[in-house]
Amino acid sequence: MSLTETSDCGGAAVVNHFAPAPTAGLRIAPLLDAIEAQAATADRTRSVSAEVIEAIRGTDFMRMSATRNIGGVEESMVHMGRELEAVAARCPSLAWCLWNHLCVFHLFVGSLGPEQQGLLTRIVTNGEWVSFPGGARSSVYGRISGGQAILNGTGRWGTGARYADYCGVAFAVTGDDGKPLRPLDLRFTIVPAAAEGIKIDPSWDGAGLRASATDDVHYTEVAVDLDDCVAWFGANRAESLRTVPVVHHRYREDWVGISDLWLAYMAVGLVRRALAEAADAAGGRRVVIGGAMVERPTVQVNFGRAASLLAAAAAATEAACCDVDRRIAAGIVPDEADYLRQMAVTTMAVEQLDEAMSLLHRTQGGTALREGGAFERRYRDFRAMPVHINVHQDRIAHQLGRHLLGLEPNPF
Repeated sequence: MSLTETSDCGGAAVVNHFAPAPTAGLRIAPLLDAIEAQAATADRTRSVSAEVIEAIRGTDFMRMSATRNIGGVEESMVHMGRELEAVAARCPSLAWCLWNHLCVFHLFVGSLGPEQQGLLTRIVTNGEWVSFPGGARSSVYGRISGGQAILNGTGRWGTGARYADYCGVAFAVTGDDGKPLRPLDLRFTIVPAAAEGIKIDPSWDGAGLRASATDDVHYTEVAVDLDDCVAWFGANRAESLRTVPVVHHRYREDWVGISDLWLAYMAVGLVRRALAEAADAAGGRRVVIGGAMVERPTVQVNFGRAASLLAAAAAATEAACCDVDRRIAAGIVPDEADYLRQMAVTTMAVEQLDEAMSLLHRTQGGTALREGGAFERRYRDFRAMPVHINVHQDRIAHQLGRHLLGLEPNPF
C-alpha cells in the first residue's frame, strides 16, 4: 500500500488519511521511489546513492530557494517545506543534505549581495550544490598576498560537503605575524569544492543521519581572489540583513529562521512515516500473556497522543511558513519579534514531535530494540533534529526570554 492510499482498515492507511502528505506537484516526486529504495543502504554505508545524488543535481529542486533574478524558481517557504517533508519521510539523511543546500544558499545570497550576483547566477543556472562547513570549532584564516587571500584551516559540520560543488567559507584575515588582525577582519567567500588544497574528511560518525556527510573540510593554501570576498556579518547577521543591499527582498529573511521552518517540516515527515509504520506493525504484535497489543488501553492512548502531537506540529509549522511567505510578498522587512516568533513556533513544533516519537518508542517496547528495522533507524535519525543548534529549545527560549524582558539579544 502506498503512502497516499486510504481506507478504513486501520494502520498506515488511516494514519495517512488523518495526516495526509500528498506528493502531487512536488518537484522531487519523480525521484521519491528511488530515494526510498536506497535509504536503508545509505544508512548502512553512510553515503547516499550516487545515482540519486546525480539525478537531483542540476534540477529545479536545487534552484528553489533562489529568486528568478538570479536564475531560480523562487518557490514559497511552504512549498519547499513540503518538498523536504516528502524526502525526510523516505531518507532523512538525504533530506538533511538538501535542506542544508537550500537554506545555506539563501545565506550565501544574502551575504554576497549584489556585488556577486553574476557568480550566484552561474551557480543557480547550473543547478549546483552548495555546503557551508562553518559550525562549532571551525577555524579558517586568510593571509593576504597581492590580490588574493590564501586560506588555511578547517571548516566543520559541512553537511553534504562530499556531494557539493561549492563550499562557503568564513575566515579571519591575519597579519604578518600569522595571527588574526585586531579588531577582527572577518570575510566570506565561496570556493569550488574541487579546488586545489581542499580536502573533505568524512568525519561524521553520528548515531543518526549517517549518510548526511556532515564532514570536516580542510583548507591548505587555497587561493581566492579578494574581489570575490565580502565582509562577514558574524553574530549580527540577522540584523544587518534588514538594511544592507540585497539581491532580492526575500534575502532580508535570515537563513537560521528559515532553516528552522524547514527542519520542522522534515521532522513532521519523519514522524508521520514512523507513526504509520508503527500502526501497521501493532496489529500483529502480542503482549506477554498472548493478547493483542492493540487492545491495551495505554497503547491506544499513546497512539492517539502521538497523532495529536503530529497534527498540532504540522499545523503550527505550516502557519509559521505562511507568515514568512506573506511577509515576503508584502515587502515587509522582518523585525526581531518576527525572527524570534518563527523560530519559537517551529522549536515548539519539534518539541511536540519529540514527545510523539517517545510515545511511539514506548509502544514499540523491547521488541523494536530486539528486531531493529525501520523504526530503529527513524528514531535515530530524529534524534538529530531537536538538538540542532538552530532549533535547539534552550537557545531559542533564552533568546526569546531576553527579548521579552527588554534585555540585549545574545547572538548565540
